[in-house]
Amino acid sequence: MLPGRSTEREPICRDCAGITTALTCTRCHREAERFRAGRCIRCALTDDLTTVLAPGNDLRLHRLIKVLTSSQRPESVYTYMRPGTRARTLLEAIGARELALTHEAFDRLPRSNAAEHLRALLVHHRMMDARGNETLARFEHWLTTRIAALPEDGTAHLIERFATWHHLKRIRAQAAEPDTDLQASTHTAKQEITEAGKFLLWLRAHHHATAQELQQLHLDDYLSAGPSTRKHIRAFIRWLDHDQDHRTGALQVPFRNAHSTPMITQSQRLELLRNCLEHRQVTSSTRLAGLILLLWAHPLNKIVLLRREHLTATPDGMLLTLGTTPTAIPEALTEVFWQHLQDPGHQNTINTGTPWLFPGTRAGRHLHPNTLSGRLKVLGIDAQRARNATLRDLTQEVDARTLIDLLGYSPDIIAQHAARSATPMSDYIDLKRQQPR
Repeated sequence: MLPGRSTEREPICRDCAGITTALTCTRCHREAERFRAGRCIRCALTDDLTTVLAPGNDLRLHRLIKVLTSSQRPESVYTYMRPGTRARTLLEAIGARELALTHEAFDRLPRSNAAEHLRALLVHHRMMDARGNETLARFEHWLTTRIAALPEDGTAHLIERFATWHHLKRIRAQAAEPDTDLQASTHTAKQEITEAGKFLLWLRAHHHATAQELQQLHLDDYLSAGPSTRKHIRAFIRWLDHDQDHRTGALQVPFRNAHSTPMITQSQRLELLRNCLEHRQVTSSTRLAGLILLLWAHPLNKIVLLRREHLTATPDGMLLTLGTTPTAIPEALTEVFWQHLQDPGHQNTINTGTPWLFPGTRAGRHLHPNTLSGRLKVLGIDAQRARNATLRDLTQEVDARTLIDLLGYSPDIIAQHAARSATPMSDYIDLKRQQPR
């Protein structure tokens, strides 16, 4: 500790400053501010956790106490578990042996951030077994709850079949691939399953009809009388149209086509790049994510999946790997990258030892794309508009093959943005010929 100040206002030790106040913990004898009864915050926190968790001979609970008290910011943990909080209630339930350290027990709890934070902590520090892809597990739990809420008049059974064969089968296949982010897939699935259920309920309530009796006039009535989100039933209707038990003919639900492509100007993009470099009051992780988005058009759901190993330091500079070919980071930007590597954020409490370049608030997890999107707004960045503008500019400046190798995009995506920017894409035709059929 350096609690004193010299005549030059530099930090100095207690003895040099002539401070006589006791600044040593009476239990661990480390030099630290006394928090309670002569003890430092870590020792006081250890006492509180021991009282709440009553670990006894349970090695997992002893490990939980050690993990929480070893945090670089024990004050945050103390606030996190203060009496009356949801976290304190969960810890007390564990201490009373009313909440087992199993996923089944946590699944039975009302959904809350506190419960999911604690679950992630227990898994990350090996006090609970991992259960594969956590996003998949949460989706399966959501699906079970959703189907249970539907009436048993055939609606629940039909939605369960649609969800299982159209969505769950595909999502499980995606989850088998390492480091796959299922956030977008499960979000779409939830939306389509929810809207399909709403439609069947509406069909029975307004037309006293079942799925077998569905006609195009029912669809037209439903789509014309409500919000545009009703068009999310399209996947369900297509599945229903091909289902052996419900073939109804050529039912049609139109696509939700965007009338325009949201985009910013080149001058606005340059201004946002300056914000990422100059707004030092904003965390380095947010500024770094903004640079990756504005320079290389990497989508947010892929930015959060970047690992520290995707950044490589070489004698010639720093490289970032987004596709199959690493890209050189301009020297003027490397300071932000180095600063973030030194302090990536969210590792001062319980998310320690994580490989993610953008660690999240939950132990072992990366940052959520929606959270990152909200943080980028502090810099004035609208992620969708910025990404579209960056891809527009890149397709005008760089050939298709190089973009695909550097950015990891498919030829189809590059071609779409090249067409929007009126860029000749003769090299794209060659790429299409090389694609396996």
